[in-house]
Order: sequence, then C-alpha cells, then structure tokens
Amino acid sequence: MGRACLAPPCCSLNFVTLVHAPMGKRKRLPMKGAMIERVRATAGKIRTARYHHIQKKLAGKALRHIEAGKGKSPANIARQCRAYAREVLGWEGYAPWLRVYSAVAGTFKEGWIPDNYYGKVVVPRLQGGYGSVSHLKAFNSQLFGSGPFPDIAYQVNGFFVSRDYRVLGAAQLQQLLFQKRESVVFKQDHSYQGHGVYFVRKNSFELRKIKSLGNGVFQEVIEQHPFFGEIMPASVATLRLTTVCDTHGRISLRGAYLRVGRSSDRHVRSASHIRIPVVPRTGALYGLGYLPFWGTTDRHPDTQVPFAGKHIPEFDQCVATAKALHGKMPLSQCIGWDLIPDKNGAIRVMEWNGTDNDIKFTEATQGPCFADLGWESLWRNE
Repeated sequence: MGRACLAPPCCSLNFVTLVHAPMGKRKRLPMKGAMIERVRATAGKIRTARYHHIQKKLAGKALRHIEAGKGKSPANIARQCRAYAREVLGWEGYAPWLRVYSAVAGTFKEGWIPDNYYGKVVVPRLQGGYGSVSHLKAFNSQLFGSGPFPDIAYQVNGFFVSRDYRVLGAAQLQQLLFQKRESVVFKQDHSYQGHGVYFVRKNSFELRKIKSLGNGVFQEVIEQHPFFGEIMPASVATLRLTTVCDTHGRISLRGAYLRVGRSSDRHVRSASHIRIPVVPRTGALYGLGYLPFWGTTDRHPDTQVPFAGKHIPEFDQCVATAKALHGKMPLSQCIGWDLIPDKNGAIRVMEWNGTDNDIKFTEATQGPCFADLGWESLWRNE
C-alpha cells in the first residue's frame, strides 16, 4: 500500500492522478489549489471574527459612555435588541450596536441596521470592490468631471499628474500648485478620520517630503461659508450626506450631519470633532451635538455658539450636488459625501466614501434610515 502524501501547500506537488479511474475518465485534482482555498477561507473567518470582536468592544465602550450620562437602559430593550438581531438579522452578535442606538434614542426601533451588519453583510453585497475606488483619489476627476471637487493634481506611483492626467515634472507641479495660492492640502489615498491630511505651504515645499507621503491628491484650501466660521473658525467644517441608489436607479438622501472641529485643530479630526445631526428635509441643525464618546452639548464648547435655530446655508444645493454625483457612480449603492458651501456659496466636495461610510451616527440619531430597502434580509442570500 502506498504512503499518503502529507505535503504542505508550499510543496512543488501540484496535482495527483486518480489511478483507479477508467482510462478515459482519469482526473487531475488541483490539491494545492484546494488547500490554498481552504486556508483562505479559514483566514477570512478569522478576519471576520476579529472584526466582530472589535465592533463588540467599540459598541460596549459607546454604550458605557452613553449610559454614564443618561442612565442604564431598561432590561427589556436589551432583550428586544437580542431578539431582533437573532430573528431578523440572523445573528445575536449584531445586538451590541442596536443597544447603542436604543440608548441614544431612548427606545428600540425596528429597521435599524447595526454597524457591523452593514460592514460585513451590506457593504460586500451593495458596494463590492467598486466602493473601494473612493480611496483612490486620482479617480475623482475621471468619475465626476471638473465639478465641485477642489482637486489640483495627484501623486500616483511615484510621479505627478494634473486633473486631466498630464504627467508633471517637479517645476510644473510647483507652478500648478502655487501660481495662485500660498498653500494647498495633500490628502493621502485611504486617509480617514482626519488622518493622512497635510497642509503644504509654498515657502516650505520640499519634493522629497511630498514623495514620501505616497499616493494622494493636492486640493485647494477651502474658505468656508461664514455660517460655519461662526461655529468654529479654526478649521473647515464638513457636512456629511449619505445617499443611496436603489435597484431602480433612484437616488435619495438618507442621513445628514455636520462635523466641526475644536479650536486646537487645524482640520476636523474624529478624535475631537463635534457632530450635529441635520434634519434631512430642511437642513436645520438639531439642538444637541455629540462629542467623540457620545456625550452631548447644546453649543460649541470653544466658541459657545448654540446649535438650535440654525440652518445649513445652501443645503438644498448640497443635497442636489451629492445626488447628481451619485448618479455618476451608481455602482456603489450607498455613499457618504463630505462637502461644504464655500465663502461664495459654491458647493465644494472634499471627498466621497463608497465603502467605509459610517452609518451608525445617523442610525442612532435619525434612524432607521434604510428600513425600506430590504437590507435586513440580505444575509439570507449568503
């Protein structure tokens, strides 16, 4: 009797022949390929388990902060969250974010999409790899034209290109960047939550340092509308609009909130920002804003400007811009747009996010935002 082959995947043995099959039906089985697929599947399960573990910790931390300020949620809400996660969403592991939403809202609501369900069920099915294109900033001009993005040039794989992809030398780049301005912003590909953002000044421009930052986009420094400067003049605010393209191609606004920085920040950072929900129908600010750990405030802590009674200027135009741009990229069905009216009222789009667009804040403060889309049943088709 022959000895069994115990060669690992890295072995040079690629195939084994089934010698007992009839001569005309012998098959060669890709053993190495099958083992690689099993390893990949196992690695995928480990990544998914780690993702849900991290999400559970984040949700638990958020819940503790919320309940420290508002008091512990009733036990029946926790039971409702677990039951809804198990019976509607297919797994009780989605309950932690439902509990966070309930603690913010003061009640449980059917139709909520937990953040980890969105990340592991909704995003792969409705965004796929197409949503990830948003991380590659040099595609902005090709996808959306020369409209509201403040892009000037891009750094891609060691060289520089203009918005129309003309390759630029170092001198040409400097002229393009600083002929009409004293400073620009450079944002790295895959930048997020305020990380990977650099201000570059004309009098301190160094090609070597710029190249060390890798791929990304050079953008104009936006001068925001005075409305936002009153709330916080030290940094440019961000209006986050979340739009959805349904299976009939209809694009709708699903959530809105304003992000403002603190006086110590040159740009808005997730570690310190204040988020104020915005009424999607009218552009009115809610009376309460939220600090990074879900504490609330009715005014900006640094400028003492209250939020109640204020309306986002040019809000309808902001919404129209986001929806029009989404119409050019319907391949990613849910997109978060970061934009702002400038000092002249023109809409400037800083970036778009087609894969990791955070929905938990709008779900908790305004949701359910996606209850009519059938997302709660997507897991059944996996």
